[in-house]
Amino acid sequence: QFVDGADEPPVVDGVDERPVVWPVSAKSAAALRDQAVRLHAHLVAHPELSPQDVGFSLATTRAALERRAVVVGADRAAAIQALEALAEERQAPGLFKGMVSGGKVAFLFTGQGSQRAGMGRELYDAFPAFADAFDEVCAHLDGRLDRPVREVVFGDGELLDQTCFTQPALFAVEVALFRLVESWGIVPDFLAGHSIGEIAAAHVAGVLSLEDACTLVAARGRLMQALPEGGAMVALNASEDEVLPYLTDRVSVAAVNGPASVVVAGEEDAVAAVVARFPDRKSKRLKVSHAFHSPLMDPMLDDFRQVAESLTYNAPRIPIAFGSDADYWVSHVRQPVRFLDTMRSLVADGVSTFLELGPDAVLSAMGAECVEGVFIPVLRRERPEAETVVAAFARLHVEGVTVDWEGFFPGGRRVELPTYAFQRERFWPEAGPVEAVASASVDEVEARFWEAVEREDLEALAGALAVDADGSQ
Repeated sequence: QFVDGADEPPVVDGVDERPVVWPVSAKSAAALRDQAVRLHAHLVAHPELSPQDVGFSLATTRAALERRAVVVGADRAAAIQALEALAEERQAPGLFKGMVSGGKVAFLFTGQGSQRAGMGRELYDAFPAFADAFDEVCAHLDGRLDRPVREVVFGDGELLDQTCFTQPALFAVEVALFRLVESWGIVPDFLAGHSIGEIAAAHVAGVLSLEDACTLVAARGRLMQALPEGGAMVALNASEDEVLPYLTDRVSVAAVNGPASVVVAGEEDAVAAVVARFPDRKSKRLKVSHAFHSPLMDPMLDDFRQVAESLTYNAPRIPIAFGSDADYWVSHVRQPVRFLDTMRSLVADGVSTFLELGPDAVLSAMGAECVEGVFIPVLRRERPEAETVVAAFARLHVEGVTVDWEGFFPGGRRVELPTYAFQRERFWPEAGPVEAVASASVDEVEARFWEAVEREDLEALAGALAVDADGSQ
């Protein structure tokens, strides 16, 4: 029934390096399938159509109905294959479909430990909105660091795991990710983050100017890096209540990441003693230079307070799931990250969709252990960045999140595409022998009517309805 994408004629139009995105929607599963059948046949017959123009036309000239699908492909051939799968009602890479679910949206900003060499580089090359925002953040950070941030992020990774660079680098990438999805019209109802991710959230919420946010994040990383190395952080499958009896002034809970997931941090032997209390539980030592959110952070707090108190704090334009003043940021260094509480609070406020802004799907995995919801990471380690962020955009649209398609398809042009696949149902009474002739006449009129609708032929439609084209009898 369908032409294999590999056998299609070559595309005549210029090659676009951005992934192909084709949204389709309908009132029913059958109509969605038939939409895909029609679109597939049309695109195979018209290989000269620009994939981006096709996507723009599908998005801006068609109603976004409640049953949705989005085809995402690295190129036209891959998108055609995913569209074929939609038409045949089967799963395929690059095919996202579902029903509009409603609910609020929260953005989650990832913390330290998610960093990776080259994070954001593919997005920098593919999307000007990301590149412009990243460059702007780097311009503010570079005067506060010993090395240019772009060199650290896009380099071989040798410096990226040093705390003085890790935290500013994550801040730069996450702010740029926010500006990218913001350019596509995606507006969150709430913002939250994990540890250093909260500074990125505070900035995009309007609490801190870019200059002040860069001052805060650079000072935080520098002062932590200057502390004596040592200590340990261990992720442990245990609840906070189970761990609390074994804590001392040398070890503390650094994070509560789930109902049975904590991180303990502090002096190495003290951390080991706590972990030893749970010989049958899974544990993992984290690769960090210092024991964050532990008593070993105390020597930096006074100097950090001086920086925090020098900044200006504004009321958030977007609601945030944390406090934000000088006292908060100082205690933030020392107190546990209460991710579990944050997730429960967001769900209580009506959030059902979570978009993770960071280099990997760290918070998406943790969040799914905390609450029920849809978790969508914009990037994943070892996956093509442009396709992954576009797939996240597609999934948001399928969930019913409002997006700006014209912003997503800059320079898009309208092209002719198949019209809606109406699912015709007969409601006429069954005709008896005497009524057969009249029934046949009705069928003929009905057929002409639907043909006119599909052709968008106003004159033929007026004739089928026995009215003039201007609506008069």
